[in-house]
Amino acid sequence: MTHDSEIAMHQVERALFDLRRGVPVLVIDESAGEAALVFPIESISHERLDALVEQAGSTPALTLTAHRLAAMGLDGQESAASLSLQPGQSMSIEAIYETAAGATTVPPDGFAAPGPASRSERAGLALLRRALLVPAAVTVTVAPERQTTIEAAVARGELLAVPARLAERCFELGRGMLKRISEADVPLREAEQARFVLFREPDGLREHLAVLIGEREDWPESVPVRLHSSCLTGDLFASLRCDCGEQLTRAVSTIREMGGGVLLYLAQEGRGIGLANKLRAYAIQDQGHDTVEADQRLGFGDDERRYGVAVDMLRALDIARIHLLTNNPAKLVALANGGIEVNDNGRLFGRVTQQNRRYLSAKARRSGHLLQELLGES
Repeated sequence: MTHDSEIAMHQVERALFDLRRGVPVLVIDESAGEAALVFPIESISHERLDALVEQAGSTPALTLTAHRLAAMGLDGQESAASLSLQPGQSMSIEAIYETAAGATTVPPDGFAAPGPASRSERAGLALLRRALLVPAAVTVTVAPERQTTIEAAVARGELLAVPARLAERCFELGRGMLKRISEADVPLREAEQARFVLFREPDGLREHLAVLIGEREDWPESVPVRLHSSCLTGDLFASLRCDCGEQLTRAVSTIREMGGGVLLYLAQEGRGIGLANKLRAYAIQDQGHDTVEADQRLGFGDDERRYGVAVDMLRALDIARIHLLTNNPAKLVALANGGIEVNDNGRLFGRVTQQNRRYLSAKARRSGHLLQELLGES
């Protein structure tokens, strides 16, 4: 890693942790000479809102993703938009949060019509997504007369500044820098000969596990591989809302039966939105929305997962040719685009229950998962 790359990573890492702690971050668009304070909606309070306005000296806005705006019926936004709080209007924190991530689909009267988000605001949303927070922010553009005060706060270390050009690349900065941390033999019920190898992303936020099943010299030429996104509720607690736990168990036994191979257990809870947001999405699903609609109402896309880390793990394990066990065509495409040779593809199903049928149907219908055989649909 170059010195400049280390500095960039350090700035983004600090920004992620400040946002998770409920601390504002200054995102600077150097090309436009503009900057905005970005604050996560899930930590907002009246005291914090007043402090942000006092510090930046301009009208606060609610910056939302195009997915959230579309769920509210405000289509036509390409990426993100900001809804400014109209002068002279006051609004409860509850109303602001509901507008950002709640069940409401109609913005309160206190907001102006949505306008295009600035580059700083869009980059701020990228940081929130990377930090596994709700991708909605209270943003306040720094007024010209407050620039000196803001610069002084940054110089004293009271406020972190991060360039928009780095923030908007926060998902890419760590590619190729995955670290192999530790490993040990861990006999499993479905495969007594198994070795766990732990990898950590450079920002320290996520750890991923490679489970090596069987003796490597006995593996088929096209190594059986399964990419399994972590699911605390399904894998550990046997939740009936999904089929993840059964898929995990069957993946291990299937790989063993095929002569051995690798299961990549990826820290991608809730299709990449994190456990807190996954539980929020469950609550929205209980109001009658499917799994994709629920994620969109929170401001996320259909599937927030990125599989570059899986490519990096396979390369670190010196695996270039695989037999992929998946029902998700997106995984095939991502691995192939990453230079992994996918010679074959096998399906891997869990069990359909009364509680998970709607979830599985939505994945097949909305996200292209190949589940028609399992669901008995044509």
